[in-house]
Amino acid sequence: MIESDSACANKQNSAGIRFKPEYLEQVIATSEPDIWLEVHTENYLVDGGVRLDYLEKLRDQYCLSFHGVSASLGGADPVDASFIAAVKALVDRFQPSIVSEHAVWSRSVGNYFPDLLPLPRTRQALLQLVDGVTAYQDGIGRRIMLENPANYLNFVSEMDEPDFLVEVSTRSGCGLLLDINNLYLSSVNCGLNTHDYIDSLPTGLVGEIHVAGYTIDPEYGEKLLIDSHAEPVSEPVWELLKYALGHLGQVPVLVERDDNLPQWSELLAERNRAQSLITATVN
Repeated sequence: MIESDSACANKQNSAGIRFKPEYLEQVIATSEPDIWLEVHTENYLVDGGVRLDYLEKLRDQYCLSFHGVSASLGGADPVDASFIAAVKALVDRFQPSIVSEHAVWSRSVGNYFPDLLPLPRTRQALLQLVDGVTAYQDGIGRRIMLENPANYLNFVSEMDEPDFLVEVSTRSGCGLLLDINNLYLSSVNCGLNTHDYIDSLPTGLVGEIHVAGYTIDPEYGEKLLIDSHAEPVSEPVWELLKYALGHLGQVPVLVERDDNLPQWSELLAERNRAQSLITATVN
């Protein structure tokens, strides 16, 4: 298994933005060399056309990160071999600095569910997830980062979530992607202790951090937060990012926005705020 040979690999002092096609002209015109871009892997699993054309343009100017959302690594069904082959072809072509996926499931008995469904933290679920991560990594020939889920319900579990994810990493060799917004939502929705969670993660294991905005549930109010990526990053998430960087050291941070898209300048301002927190971090 290899890491990317890209000159962009492991930018330890840089913040990025999730790319959306609506921003293509502004992104191409932006001239800040330290910015990197993340794309959803599945959006580019095509044989040709305009999507791959503008991904080529982005690759010429920016470091790229691929973030998958549909591999169903924790599902009982084996990871789809044809899907992995398509991801490998894309990764080989564009050489992203980081490839990441989610510690969730979304497929069962041939049926696909378009959502990131959480896993019970049991030994059986752990072994399924290890098998899925291993198959994915072996299939694309790269180590991946595995993202923590957003939780909305408390499950009967045999392990705390950080211990579960660290064990998966130990067994499979993957790294971890710490989504701070998911962690904050889990604390509000399910009572998870954010500082204890972060303190449980070994330094050096987390290779990327995500921050995003959430939506307050219209029925339950602030008792239930939704991982919508449709709002600016909240102040509690910024504070939690600062705490995480203080424990983990300088780690690449991505600002996510997938809905209710603002002006490019607003996203750039959030990215620059994340960059300032990375820069202020003392290893």
